[in-house]
Amino acid sequence: MAHIIVVGNEKGGAGKSTVSMHVATALARMGHRVNALDLDLRQRTFGRYTENRKAYLHQTGIDLGTPETHPLPQIAPEELAPEEHMEDRQLAAAVSTLSPSCDFILIDCPGSHTRLSQVAHSLADTLVTPLNDSFVDFDLLAHTDSTGDKILGPAVYSEMVWSARQLRAQAGLAPIDWIVLRNRIGAQRMVNKEKMERAIRNLSKRIGFRTAPGFSERVIFRELFPRGLTLLDLKDIGVKQLNISNIAARQELRDLMKALALPGVIVDF
Repeated sequence: MAHIIVVGNEKGGAGKSTVSMHVATALARMGHRVNALDLDLRQRTFGRYTENRKAYLHQTGIDLGTPETHPLPQIAPEELAPEEHMEDRQLAAAVSTLSPSCDFILIDCPGSHTRLSQVAHSLADTLVTPLNDSFVDFDLLAHTDSTGDKILGPAVYSEMVWSARQLRAQAGLAPIDWIVLRNRIGAQRMVNKEKMERAIRNLSKRIGFRTAPGFSERVIFRELFPRGLTLLDLKDIGVKQLNISNIAARQELRDLMKALALPGVIVDF
């Protein structure tokens, strides 16, 4: 069965689609078969990213590893069992159909709480949660006191992940490997940055997740979107000399892929 990677966070703007595209493309470029689902049915940023990529590769004739993004299947209402939810069946059908033909299924969740996202989390073998380096985002994981130093208790997103873990345990499935990425970290050493580092480290011990390095804020990510490209593609499209920022960004991606420790993946870029 394919290993399922879910990229989720109930807050928009944390970089989920950028992480999804880079992880999925990195796996495809390393020779792994990757299918993908974009559950943000309205914005479809990840889906648009892959569509842009296919269009650009077709126009230029360049052959690059690319994840295959699929829509949710259509299910007739009469096919549902009593009290079965349509979106539950759609997601289950998509995963069961795609799984035999690939090594990984990557699911990009919307930046809000939806039933599809909730079900997807329960399917995750690896859960990746990008988090902006801000207590506004941290508040989805846990509540803190006014100083930001004392954790008062888990918040809505952590509770949802806990529910997903319970469902997997009841089904006899392996535990979720939950990884929180500190994304868009500023370069300067500031008090808020140090507090966030302590808070995430303390919370990881309490509710059981690993931490991994994310991406710094870089213009290159926005520039690559119209062509559906990633940092790994730059030399293939004729960029002969990477600037310092691009080299640093590639290293961030390399560090992320190593930290994910996905089964059968040897990071060789």
